[in-house]
Amino acid sequence: MSAEEQERQVSRFGVVEPADLPADLRERIEAIAEKSGFVPNIFRALGRRPAELRAFLDYHDALMTPGDTEPTLSAAERELVVVATSGANHCTYCIVAHGAILRIRAKDPELSDQVAANPWGVELNDRHRAIVDLALHLATDSATVGEPDLDLAREAGLTDDEIWDVGAITALFAMSNRLAHLTALRPNPEFYLMGRLPR
Repeated sequence: MSAEEQERQVSRFGVVEPADLPADLRERIEAIAEKSGFVPNIFRALGRRPAELRAFLDYHDALMTPGDTEPTLSAAERELVVVATSGANHCTYCIVAHGAILRIRAKDPELSDQVAANPWGVELNDRHRAIVDLALHLATDSATVGEPDLDLAREAGLTDDEIWDVGAITALFAMSNRLAHLTALRPNPEFYLMGRLPR
């Protein structure tokens, strides 16, 4: 198989390796690769449009890294939103990649598979049920979200900032899911085993 064929197996549009990215992006992706042990394919696929990759990374980092203000969604709760909405959107790449991260952040080898398979039916505590329900409503029928939906989230203890986070993460990953569909993006094999067995 040629290198071009291998690239197209990762993405319909081929990939760009970190060494071929502008210096600032190369440094960011190499830091991620050093931490995880590999370069996630999403970055190789989006690398064909460096300005868009840069914007994606900036918004992703702003949303997925819990801030210093309290209360805020935990890192695991943020990944819960991603896995639930990616499941609803049938996005294999994000289910596999963020399912791995959820397993690690939640320290639970089963949760991400259950959420991805049936986010509406998985057994969750009241807070997490409210987070997932709001995210699913936004992911599947956002035009009908209204004050009663926000009130239900508030009754479960979510603050307005946390509700905003659920909405913003859902929106970012709606875009990410659709780009993954467009590119037929294949998950890295490493993601499948992460967080399944104790280290």
